[in-house]
Parts: sequence; C-alpha cells; structure tokens
Amino acid sequence: MNLSLFSTTAIVIIDSDGNRLLAKYFQPVHSDTSKSALGDSTSNAKHSSLVLGTYVSPFKTLKDQKAFEAAIWDKTRRAQGDIILYASHLVLFRASIDLTFYIIGPEGENELMLQSALNAFYDAVSLLLRHQVEKRSVLENLDLVVLALDETVDDGIILETDSNAIASRVSRPRPDSGTVDLSNITINEQTIMNAFSTVRDRMAQRILAGGL
Repeated sequence: MNLSLFSTTAIVIIDSDGNRLLAKYFQPVHSDTSKSALGDSTSNAKHSSLVLGTYVSPFKTLKDQKAFEAAIWDKTRRAQGDIILYASHLVLFRASIDLTFYIIGPEGENELMLQSALNAFYDAVSLLLRHQVEKRSVLENLDLVVLALDETVDDGIILETDSNAIASRVSRPRPDSGTVDLSNITINEQTIMNAFSTVRDRMAQRILAGGL
C-alpha cells in the first residue's frame, strides 16, 4: 500500500478545559496550492477543503487554528462515536483521561487511514508514557510526544501506522538527531505555564522529602 497517497491536515491534542497542548498543521506536499487564489473570491472558501479538486488548507493563521480547535472541541465533547464532519473536514478523535487526540483530514480523505494514523500515534504515546496518557505526563515528556508525531506524519503525509515501530524509533537514540526540532510545533503560553507548574511541584516535593 502506498501510504504517500494519504494525507492529514492537522494533529492536535486538547485538554479537558479546551486548551491546546500541542498542534501541528500541514499543507500536504502533493497538493497544488497554485489554484488557491480562488479562495479570495469565494465566500465559503475559508471553510472549504477542496478548490477545483485541490486541497487548500484554510488554517494559515493562529486565529483560524484556534477558532477551529475551539469548535471541534465543543462538538466532540458531546458527540457519540469517534468521527465528525465539520467545515468540510473529517475530524477523528480519541479521548483519554483529561486529553483528546485529534487528527483532521480533507473531507474526501480515506477515513480508515486517518483512524489508523490516529490510533498509531495515540498508542505509541501510550507505550512511551507507560500507559499514562494524561496531561501531566504528556507535558513532562513533550519531546517524546513530538517525536512520535513526527514518526507518524511528516509534512502531512502518513508515514507509519504501527505504534510499536513508532515507539521503538522514538525511544532509541538516533545518531543523526541529537535534539528535537520544535520549530513546526505550536506550543502556546498555557502549555509553557503548565510545564513550569509541573517542574515547580516536583521541586517542592523533593525539598519536603529532604526534610527542608
């Protein structure tokens, strides 16, 4: 099977309060953006995933992304099942303790492949975090989560749907990559504050344990 035929628009993790923990949006490399100029003259182009049969991502600004995330979080927290259609996009989701993992794709994309990619990413994260897929654990191991995402999807293209393979590549040090590239990952102020709070709590616990 040629996985390069299957693409995603975004992968997002949102907590139980509707706050973004991690988000990565894509413009698939095999899509032709040259036709996207039509979007300016079409009233519904902002929420259209197909322009003359060519996918054009409508989530080019942080404002667009946050508005979309707020909308899908509001709809999926009350939804039954694990997939909805919103703004001409397939939105597949999987909930954990206090987090929801989302994968978004164009309306015409293969939903089974999107589901496989979502499950692979979620299960790989679960393996890496020793089955503690919760907000605190994700924040403490954000580098591993980012690497797992990059092993699952690259530039919008689904690369891997085997969670064990993803987790194995992430947990094994790679000689060609000494650091994690966070340049394409959107981490907002809330994420930074949550991480700071976690570190502060850990330091306080160690001080108390030492009898100080």
